[in-house]
Amino acid sequence: MSILPQLAFLLILGVAGYILSKRIKFLRRNILLGKGETRNDQPEKRWQTMLLVAFGQQKMFARLIPAFLHLLIYVGFLVINLEVLEFILDGILGTHRLFAPVLGGAYTVAINIFEFLAVAVLISCVAFLIRRNVMKVERFTKPEMKGWPALDGNLILVIEIILMFAILTMNATDQILASRGDEHYLALGTLFFSSMLQPLFEGFSDGALVAIERFAWWFHIVGILAFAVYVTYSKHLHIFLAFPNTWYSNLKPKGEIKNMPEVTDEVNMMLGIQSEAASEPPAEIGRFGAKDINDLTWVNVMNAYSCTECGRCTSECPANLTGKKLSPRKIMMDVRDRAEEVGKSIDSGGPGLEDGKALLGDYITKEEINACTSCNACVEACPVNIDPLSIILQLRRYVAMEESGTPAQWNAMFQNMETSFSPWKFSPSDRFNWADKVKEEEMK
Repeated sequence: MSILPQLAFLLILGVAGYILSKRIKFLRRNILLGKGETRNDQPEKRWQTMLLVAFGQQKMFARLIPAFLHLLIYVGFLVINLEVLEFILDGILGTHRLFAPVLGGAYTVAINIFEFLAVAVLISCVAFLIRRNVMKVERFTKPEMKGWPALDGNLILVIEIILMFAILTMNATDQILASRGDEHYLALGTLFFSSMLQPLFEGFSDGALVAIERFAWWFHIVGILAFAVYVTYSKHLHIFLAFPNTWYSNLKPKGEIKNMPEVTDEVNMMLGIQSEAASEPPAEIGRFGAKDINDLTWVNVMNAYSCTECGRCTSECPANLTGKKLSPRKIMMDVRDRAEEVGKSIDSGGPGLEDGKALLGDYITKEEINACTSCNACVEACPVNIDPLSIILQLRRYVAMEESGTPAQWNAMFQNMETSFSPWKFSPSDRFNWADKVKEEEMK
């Protein structure tokens, strides 16, 4: 038997592995462009959050129909890919259905399960295509979803449909060949779904069936490897990043806004309090807030790469619902796009972060971040615990503290808080005058 197919498979596997490893290193470097942040506290709660939110799809079920369809794709992805192990071993060893003699009747049961999930994935992908392109669900038609984001979403669904058809076609032709006594193919018994396709191929010659079966096999395994590479360039990177992203979630109460360490240290120094972190004064004063991705934390950048562009955050955002330009989804897409731009510039020997551009201004406008009400609706809605509010607040702090560029009404409020300890311009000593008036009314 020729070893050329095995050599070809090893070459394809090696090329895919090489491209994938390079892309993973690129993504890791881009994520680490952000500032350091330690989030290793409460490990038990972090594992629990990851298992419930990422693995258990807990937050998806806020919307039942898309959640159920997504669950079918998710389970199908996890279970069907178990078969990929057999594909890889068959490709390397030059065998066919390596596990069938070992598992016996259980192998037929497993293949039937794989086929059921393949059909479930196929139906779900068709439903999602209809939701995107026929029903035109509003959150998929926002301005930031024009062009590549819309094409990316459709491409991945079409690819999954084709891959599922390849599995069913491969099994159907495989079993016809087995029924004709071809020693290379094993009769597995009844395969419920692929048997429905067998009448389409009954009139084909043995040679044609072998060609179709081999084409479907190669198409499926090469498609899986190509899919693995493509995912790292796609919004579907969340398939892998959802797990670390939920593990590194912000576990503090949603309403708690993180203080700026730079400001805290300055205040402590003014009060004569020496914190452990500020035992030695810094060589230079750090930037207040964030202007570019290197001012954000690596968790913020990882959040951006974990975004699946589902738009649940934007559909829940009160600012967006009232016609403001703010879209939390666009914020995350902009951070990811800026990280990609900087990373490619660095790899090509370019200026990197010193390219004259910045996240604030060139990607995200002041109008967008000023529209945020800090309500945390976007954070609560995200199925994988992404935190757009953290990024918005850091950008807004830069505008306020570095540029003094906040709206005039805000500046008046800031001044009132400095002088009167409240947003309103009246003396603190008059704060409880309303209570005296209440007492007077009660006395009457």
